[in-house]
Amino acid sequence: MSATGTAPPTSTGSTKVDAIKENIKAAAPQKLSGLALYSRFAFAGAVCCSVTHGGLTPVDVVKTRIQLDPVTYNRGLIGGFRQVIANEGAGALLTGVGPTFAGYFLQGAFKFGGYEFFKQQAIFMVGYENAVQNRTAVYLVSSAFAEFFADIALCPLEATRIRLVSEPTFASGLVSGFSKIAKTEGLGGFYSGFGPMLFKQVPYTMSKFVVYEKVAEAIYKRVDKATASPGMQTSINLGSGLIAGFAAALVSQPADTMLSKINKSKGAPGEGTTSRLIKIAKELGLRGSYSGIGARLFMVGTITAGQFAIYGDIKKAIGAEGGVEIAK
Repeated sequence: MSATGTAPPTSTGSTKVDAIKENIKAAAPQKLSGLALYSRFAFAGAVCCSVTHGGLTPVDVVKTRIQLDPVTYNRGLIGGFRQVIANEGAGALLTGVGPTFAGYFLQGAFKFGGYEFFKQQAIFMVGYENAVQNRTAVYLVSSAFAEFFADIALCPLEATRIRLVSEPTFASGLVSGFSKIAKTEGLGGFYSGFGPMLFKQVPYTMSKFVVYEKVAEAIYKRVDKATASPGMQTSINLGSGLIAGFAAALVSQPADTMLSKINKSKGAPGEGTTSRLIKIAKELGLRGSYSGIGARLFMVGTITAGQFAIYGDIKKAIGAEGGVEIAK
């Protein structure tokens, strides 16, 4: 007897039923995998991050000014807008928009694409059932790894943005500012803030994804995701993202302030990054590290809500189907 088994029959015996099955199969969206899938995740993440961060550049300018010079900019978010416009003109509110778009396009690709990739790898490693039971740990680890690589891409452009905002006469824009730092300070000038960026962005992203996943999961226990309208799904993404943004802003605010401070100017000759960070932390104190928190809550809440809404909609539009969900 042959050891080779026969393939199961593909026909139902009815020509009409077979035709209906083929039509349903052809109409169903194909689930992607590998590069075709993760490149779509990365593209959706790149667009959602660059659009939201770039669109809120004026808020970021005011927030950074409050962090760097709280004595002068001491009138809150609205007062800060008025001060910047009165002192430098409305155009100053778009300072750093070039590196913001470019930096967060790269960062978004690595962050969202990487999150989906590392989440899938975790499922492969521990098995689907274990991943479901330990999904919070999967979310935390996946987002931490994704953000680490995203920060490598973002850091040079973020350093350029902060220098442009803190020193309006430093350069005229992205290319000139980037070139000037490269010529005068070398690679170290771009990555002097890498430590505080990790300290800021990794907890920020971990809390952002975990809170988003948990809030969305709680909502979908009451709303059937399979039958929810596209508008309802977008609204759920917005609401979950808003709550996640508030949590992420509170967790990462001290490191965000330190990042602004350390990128404002070069350190003293022979002064290392660690000693600079310790010095800045002592000067700020807990209260000082939360300078500009009102502006940042508004900014990060709005950004994060917009990101998850745009990310979800773009994924649907470009057919990014195939990621494994582990929410109960």
